[in-house]
Amino acid sequence: MKISLIAATFAALALTTAANADDIKDGKKEFNKCKACHAIKSDTGEDIVKGGKVGPNLYGIVGKAVASTEDFKYGDGLKAVGETGMVWTPEELEVYMTDPTAWIDEKLGDTKAKSLMTHKQKKKQEEIVAFLESVVTE
Repeated sequence: MKISLIAATFAALALTTAANADDIKDGKKEFNKCKACHAIKSDTGEDIVKGGKVGPNLYGIVGKAVASTEDFKYGDGLKAVGETGMVWTPEELEVYMTDPTAWIDEKLGDTKAKSLMTHKQKKKQEEIVAFLESVVTE
């Protein structure tokens, strides 16, 4: 009985890992839209994904305080959210990238503050976040 439980646990973990690998692969492909504005550069300066500089570097974004990348000029709306001490979670990133201005309005009480990010990511948000998380652990 004990061996069956262990085998079932390992089988479930293998399926989860495979699903996550597929999510990461899909997220990496979908991130091609994001790299027009965003790069992913490690803390040591390694280019993980070469991209634009219009948006902040997204390395380690999950768990990072909102609007906290040094030397990046954020819009007033995102700066105001950052001043609340909010930290990027996978869920918040997914909602933000779906409609950045609506997300800012929700967080600030419908201030009509605009986001400098104009792209609305309509699909594969969860996969993009899985990819962003994966590059930090590589």
